[in-house]
Amino acid sequence: MKKIALLFSLSMAVCLPNLFSQKNDDWMKLFNGTFDNWKVGENAATFKTEDGMIVVNGPTAHLFYDGDYSNHDFRNFELKLDIMTTPGSNSGVYIHTKYQESSWPQVGYEIQVNNSHTDWRRTGSVYGIQDVKDVYVKDNEWFTMDITVQGKHVVVKINDKVINDYTEPANVQREKGDEQRVLSHGTFALQGHDPKSKVYYKNIMVRTLPD
Repeated sequence: MKKIALLFSLSMAVCLPNLFSQKNDDWMKLFNGTFDNWKVGENAATFKTEDGMIVVNGPTAHLFYDGDYSNHDFRNFELKLDIMTTPGSNSGVYIHTKYQESSWPQVGYEIQVNNSHTDWRRTGSVYGIQDVKDVYVKDNEWFTMDITVQGKHVVVKINDKVINDYTEPANVQREKGDEQRVLSHGTFALQGHDPKSKVYYKNIMVRTLPD
């Protein structure tokens, strides 16, 4: 019995690191402290790096993930970001979008980041589609936003709490000018809203999910 127990223990010692490694490998870090895998159009100075973070502060601009992972084209995924807002700030995380040189991205959904800006749509809103009025986190405090997209289903969590659960209707029709605000596939983007807004992002990670 002692030999069996010893063999079992040795087997587990070999297997466990592999299991943990496999679990960690499911996640891909999209930001490594530089903008090597990211692309921004006008007002590029709105985005800066500082101590392993992305600092967003300046005129309207959008920073798009443009790296090799999944050829920066995602359909079903789970995206995690650590975020900290400052008082009066506004930002957002775009999903299923594509690079645009200027103005607000026309493709995909924006997941709102806003705890105290004059816009009443708060953090976790699927902006203009299914909005959240309640405030779940405070300015000047880090929180984790988790965005999961599976088919036509979007779930947004703040610090592991589900605050928005949206399913896009079949054959949805948007108003003129918003025709491309639907779930399809694409990359991610971070929003710089205005010069009075200052928001921090770090630990940006994604894992793809099966179709």
